[in-house]
Amino acid sequence: MRSRQLTLAGTALAALILSACGNGDGDSAGADLPDDLEGELTFVCSPNEELCAAWADAFEAETGVQTNFVRLSAGEALARLQAGGEVPEFDVWHGGPADTFIAAMDEGLLAPYESPMADEIEDDLKDPEGYWTGVYLGAIAFCSNQDRLDELGVEAPESWDDVLDPAYAGELSMAHPATSGTSYTLLWTQVERLGGEDAAIDYMRQLDQNVLQYTRSGSAPAQMAGRGEVTSALMFAHGCQSQIEEGFDNLTISFPEETGYEIGAVAMIEGTQNEENAQAYIDWALSPAAQDIGPEEGNYQSLTHPDSISDDRMVDLDEINLVDYDFEQAGENRIELTQRFDDEIAEEPDEDAE
Repeated sequence: MRSRQLTLAGTALAALILSACGNGDGDSAGADLPDDLEGELTFVCSPNEELCAAWADAFEAETGVQTNFVRLSAGEALARLQAGGEVPEFDVWHGGPADTFIAAMDEGLLAPYESPMADEIEDDLKDPEGYWTGVYLGAIAFCSNQDRLDELGVEAPESWDDVLDPAYAGELSMAHPATSGTSYTLLWTQVERLGGEDAAIDYMRQLDQNVLQYTRSGSAPAQMAGRGEVTSALMFAHGCQSQIEEGFDNLTISFPEETGYEIGAVAMIEGTQNEENAQAYIDWALSPAAQDIGPEEGNYQSLTHPDSISDDRMVDLDEINLVDYDFEQAGENRIELTQRFDDEIAEEPDEDAE
């Protein structure tokens, strides 16, 4: 099954977010879950380890279901699902960009589930057939160490051309698009703004001249920037904000003039042996109570439920110029495009890398 095309212009998305996160009063209502849940549930989780653990602990505390998770970046999660047998090791996938979920859906790795809680989520933030539903949003940004900027004598980058400046040679870090949903979002952003895959690869080849290291995880580059190992990290803004909250107050966030964004999703895995628990988990994940765990744990993605928390540290997408991001096309072309990046620009980092 294929989802209908999901592509939003920046102004349309901004209006959508304003309505999705309308009151922001933190009314942490939970989902109406069955009282007789038992057994266990295992989910693959693509945000940071701390948030994944908080989700697992909260769901287990509410339901009594033994809840386990494996933290993998979105590209790693997709590869793990592709390598699975007839009986999958996971019941649910929570977090990570929707285009990677669409790639999994196109390979028959996701099962449809139309959660009653999804009625509260805007139509353009979910698959119409229930294969995935959005739980948060984030925008690609530059995360820069102000001390390093001062040493280089440059301002924080504000365009995609800025980070091609030879002054940034060896001063950038980003994740590899094959392993990281964050960097695949960045790569597809180039496709959208430049008008095609060839132009995007040409741009990434130029950018590669300034990249010191490709990591496996989309959040790791912010730590490198915070420690002063590089000047700027290319990543989601909320990942940079989390590092600022962790004490790297020398970091500053800036946005290119045209940038991409993600819809972070949740989905049920095809073939799950714990379907009732998986469906209950998705119901719960879409509730304000579950979504509010993000900012409570220092993760400042914009949230999709209208009654979820609003926080000044969340990115105001109304103030950012966003590309028209076609999630379906991004998902359908993910494997081919990341292989091309691997062949023509930089190989995927080793599994023991950050």
